Amino acid sequence: MNPAVLQIAVGPMANFTYIVADEENGEAAVIDPSWDLDKIFQTLKKNSWRAKYIINTHTHFDHVIGNEQMAEVTGAKRVQHKNSQLEKDIAVSDGDTIEIGSIRLRVLYTPGHSKDSICLLLDDQFVFTGDTLFVGNCGRVDLPGSDAKEMYDSLFNRLAKLDENLILYPGHNYGPTSTSTIGHEKKTNSVLQPRSKQEFLELMTGSE
Repeated sequence: MNPAVLQIAVGPMANFTYIVADEENGEAAVIDPSWDLDKIFQTLKKNSWRAKYIINTHTHFDHVIGNEQMAEVTGAKRVQHKNSQLEKDIAVSDGDTIEIGSIRLRVLYTPGHSKDSICLLLDDQFVFTGDTLFVGNCGRVDLPGSDAKEMYDSLFNRLAKLDENLILYPGHNYGPTSTSTIGHEKKTNSVLQPRSKQEFLELMTGSE
């Protein structure tokens, strides 16, 4: 199985929307639709892909504002973590599997940036990290619903323990490259350098 993964730059906040598709049966998922939906619709049409799901890595506005129109046009079901307060068709929890044709995306619950943050893992190939982990940084922890302690656990006890060869697809184009690997981030990303939880809290919040 070689799923198609398209990374599409959208909007004024350096967001990425992703399309993951099973090219054999034509089923696809759109991850974090926000701006520039015409790009997404045109890509789906060009490839004859059918959007089965809209998956949100979390429900901050810049990752979900395209949900309603995307669902209306494509008929796709909206998938969010059960902690999301927004309208959704399918609620998922840690360890759940989202099936797109022969593709199996596993849900990793990674709170910290928000209470409903998830990452999406495909076996030994790639991981969509939303606003939990960026290339060279991690998501903010000073927003409503953010929690630096939870971010530490998500980064060090979940993501840093994944296969280092996994390709990392972040929610924003904030780094020197648009993608990375878990292994490269462990070596170069300042927030992933070994430190205690207390040291991490001091780094992220500026307080002891």
